[in-house]
Amino acid sequence: MVPKGESISVVLPAYNERDNIEKAVRNAQAALKLIGRRYEIIIVDDGSTDGTREICDEIRKKDPSRIRVIHHQKNMGYGAALRHGFAQAKYELIFYTDSDNQFDIFELRYFLPLLDSYDIVVGFRIFRKDNRLRKFISWGYDRIIGRLLFKLQMHDINCAFKLFKKKVLDQIEIESDNFFVDLELLAKARKLGFKINEVGVRHFPRLKGRTTVGHHHILKTIRETIKIWRSLRSKDEK
Repeated sequence: MVPKGESISVVLPAYNERDNIEKAVRNAQAALKLIGRRYEIIIVDDGSTDGTREICDEIRKKDPSRIRVIHHQKNMGYGAALRHGFAQAKYELIFYTDSDNQFDIFELRYFLPLLDSYDIVVGFRIFRKDNRLRKFISWGYDRIIGRLLFKLQMHDINCAFKLFKKKVLDQIEIESDNFFVDLELLAKARKLGFKINEVGVRHFPRLKGRTTVGHHHILKTIRETIKIWRSLRSKDEK
């Protein structure tokens, strides 16, 4: 059972999100106050070059007891940003989402009660507001890589709206530096026997800034997929 007073750490990775990060933090604060949990917000600035760094520092000054900022001197990747954010999290629950405001963080309140029965609650995007190519690539990724290769029967592996009990992340060594991290987390958690549930969440168009996900990430993701798959397979054979 998860006590109702369980505290929560929110990790917000951000790369060149100067037009979005302040609103993302403000929404997180409002949602967490509504939920009524003790909280902290950890912003991971992943080597931004557009002024996000300076905005994050100003945000922290407004509430230094509950907002922390981690700066990467250079862009290290989405997985690295999450890994470093998780390592700094101090509370019993850890939630992460993107800083582009394409999710409604107030929907986190529907996830928390499910931790009475599950160790991880992950979102899947309802009426996803991405272009057709990106949706097609994601569909293929979920079914070919997720379901066939890693045996994960899930709707939307890369949905950046996930809630964990801290004990789960304490037992997972994150190897991925890039976008494969979502699948790595779920595959390793499932292998360790943790229980996972899915909940539909609304998805909104990006209104400000530009996505930093490009075609060049595909090759990196394939490399990391093969690496982690071989690693998990070798452990099964021992």
